[in-house]
Amino acid sequence: MSGQITGSRFFLKFFDIVVPVLTWVIITLPLWLSPFHPAVVAYFIIAFDLYFFYKSCSTVYYAVLSYRTIQRFQNVSFYRKLKSLERAPDIQHFVIIPTYQEPMHKLESTINAVAHGDYPYKSIRLVLAFEKREEEAEEKADRLKNKFAQYFLEIIATYHPLEANEVAGKASNQTYAAKIVDDYVTQNQIRRENTIITICDADSLLPKNYFSYLTFEYLGDKDQLYHFYWAPVMLYNNFWKLPFFVRMQATLSSILRLAFLSQKKKLIQISTYSTSLWLLKKVGFWDVDIIPEDWHIYYQAFFLYGEKIQTIPLYILVNGDAVYSGGILKTLVNRYEQEKRWAWGASDIGYVLKNFFTSSHIKTSVKLKKLLFLVETHLLWPVSFFALTISALIPPLVNPVFKRTVLGFLLPKLSSLILTLSTSALLIYVYLDIKLRKKLAQKTQIKNLPLLLIQWYLLPIVSFVLSSLPALDAHTRIILGKKLKYKVTEKV
Repeated sequence: MSGQITGSRFFLKFFDIVVPVLTWVIITLPLWLSPFHPAVVAYFIIAFDLYFFYKSCSTVYYAVLSYRTIQRFQNVSFYRKLKSLERAPDIQHFVIIPTYQEPMHKLESTINAVAHGDYPYKSIRLVLAFEKREEEAEEKADRLKNKFAQYFLEIIATYHPLEANEVAGKASNQTYAAKIVDDYVTQNQIRRENTIITICDADSLLPKNYFSYLTFEYLGDKDQLYHFYWAPVMLYNNFWKLPFFVRMQATLSSILRLAFLSQKKKLIQISTYSTSLWLLKKVGFWDVDIIPEDWHIYYQAFFLYGEKIQTIPLYILVNGDAVYSGGILKTLVNRYEQEKRWAWGASDIGYVLKNFFTSSHIKTSVKLKKLLFLVETHLLWPVSFFALTISALIPPLVNPVFKRTVLGFLLPKLSSLILTLSTSALLIYVYLDIKLRKKLAQKTQIKNLPLLLIQWYLLPIVSFVLSSLPALDAHTRIILGKKLKYKVTEKV
């Protein structure tokens, strides 16, 4: 029996660290393999460069496709369409805003956006999900209730007491709040199938037609109970306050989310999203001992219901804040910590691998696609900078004999050429960035155009410091078994 337990622990630990270890293997590969097989390293680097070029082209294609679809949907009156549907008044909305030490002006802006939507029925209940350990929580709740009570059917305040088996963060807070909602629904004889839960970050400004569009989409969806619904969160609300290096990150994150929207088979919700209370109840709500909850809840549902679980795109834009702490250095530190927390999503790979072998009711091919997509996402994150900028220079340096070969001579030049072609996509990124911000009332003055172009020359440095390095930090922590503490990202 003890031998089985030991073996089980070994495999669980292996599942957790396999991709983080692979990350370090790939990053250091040119150093330890070049002395023996430099050609193998060279072909790997070229293959990786070509793959990155393909990903760049793919991102541009899907980002443009998403933008054009959003353009097409912007004049659709979901408000009027919804009023013609017989079941529409039956749908009940609960908007959960998880918050911990968020400034009042942020909470008020977020709630104000929900309050002034065009949803035709007064069936929206607001759930202010506070942490009990926040001293000012009750005072904040009272002030918000007094200010916004007239706009909602009801405002419910919850105060999450952190338990010993829980990790501080959105997941445990949301689970506590959602369970209270579930009790409320039961007591008031509301059907879970008619109840939509929207998780709204404390700095997410939902567009005016969000609930009309969401409800219309939900009612027309034959598999509505098994679906999540997501509109991309653009990090533009405080764009012109940001230091330029954070602006670049905000732009890249926003464009990548936009591109993600049109890839329906791969789409998984991020940050702010909606789903049925029925589905949340079936999966036992969010696991309370994890940090990255958005993708994790998707995989919780997937391993229960398989292919039925999907994320449905909503072709509208949610406006949110990028990290800004006032001073440049403090903003840089907080941006690093936020990226590290996002990259901690690599811990989901261990969860998926564990469930891969115990979910025989799901086709292996379907599970494999989900697994490979997750691995690809979290492997490219820390690896890309090193593979694209440094790796091609190492084989000729480590192995002088290889440097005198044709392949050794051409490798740095060929790698540089492919990378240059890949970065041409930045011109379209800049164009989409301007167009998206215009839609979200963050216009670009002509005097700022040169800086928007010139700043991209520093992209390699910014990508290293604010993307690859924090992701590598997260992966290394997973290998060493060091837990990550949830830190609320400061946005003043």
